[in-house]
Amino acid sequence: MWFDVGLKGQYGAAGLYNQAIADSKDYGYRIGSGYGYGAKLGINRNYNGLSIDVMKSHAKQTFDKTPKTVEWESLDVYALFRNAKNLGYFEIGPKVSFISKEVLTSDGTVVEQPSDNYNKNVFSGVVGFGANILGTDGGRFSGILGLRFEYAFTDLDSEAGKKLGAPVGDPTIYANGNKSSNIAFAGVVFELNWGIGYFGKAQCGARSKFIMF
Repeated sequence: MWFDVGLKGQYGAAGLYNQAIADSKDYGYRIGSGYGYGAKLGINRNYNGLSIDVMKSHAKQTFDKTPKTVEWESLDVYALFRNAKNLGYFEIGPKVSFISKEVLTSDGTVVEQPSDNYNKNVFSGVVGFGANILGTDGGRFSGILGLRFEYAFTDLDSEAGKKLGAPVGDPTIYANGNKSSNIAFAGVVFELNWGIGYFGKAQCGARSKFIMF
């Protein structure tokens, strides 16, 4: 079993999909954007492993017709199965987002939403793939570039927020019933990794211990 650590960042298209807003004639969707940065710990056996990522993220969704922008910030924790072989990788797993802030901009007025209007924890599924652009297969140092896709299975808006028309502050959008607001992301991720060591035996018959690369 061997371990690596890394620094990473991602940027791409982000959004907040709500069927009630999509069906409303008063709102039109525009592609939003999002970014994140953070660190990872890899726990690996041969070419398979668990990648634990912790990232600080910011994203926004903009609407036209009735111009409004919803922005949110979160601390995201990923637990991803990763297979890395032949200078490429594939990853899949869950993510939990700890939402720290939501802001609504309407008619030029910026209003930070009360914490009761959104759920503090949002759970998503993640899949990604890419290739090494620095380093060698199985080497101590590597730089990887890939694509990552994320979609939330739980609602950003709380029940209290829904009553006030969250996420756009317009209760009329729920005339035909409440719909969930699901965070989505599709973008590019870049990662720098360093192998730090492994558990092994320094000599025959000795106890296993952590050995630095």
